[in-house]
Amino acid sequence: MSKKLLFIYNANSTAGSQLLDFAHKIISPVTYDCKLCSLTFGTFTENKQWKAFRKTLLAKGYDLSFLHKDEFQKSYNSKFGPAFTFPIILVETEYDLEVLVTTAKLNAMETVGELVDGLSLSVVR
Repeated sequence: MSKKLLFIYNANSTAGSQLLDFAHKIISPVTYDCKLCSLTFGTFTENKQWKAFRKTLLAKGYDLSFLHKDEFQKSYNSKFGPAFTFPIILVETEYDLEVLVTTAKLNAMETVGELVDGLSLSVVR
């Protein structure tokens, strides 16, 4: 399996979008559209359990790329853009992108521990 993982948030990278996302997470976190962001970040800082796991992945030689959906679509649109919903976690292989964690699975997760456990089974060996 490739060692490049793409984490794509269901949010755009513009300053206005980020400000609206920040406000949404404070006012109505239950209805916030990006479960990947909700799991890995609190309102102000990165989740400590996620940060430790992310460092473990880096130490094991994984290349991690964190993209907003507009950044992903700009970089990968010619071949992959319309094929995915967001948020999503992908593995980049030599020839393709493969889904590691679907949008549905991410949206069903309640805790960062579920995300860490799921990724541990898939990628950490």
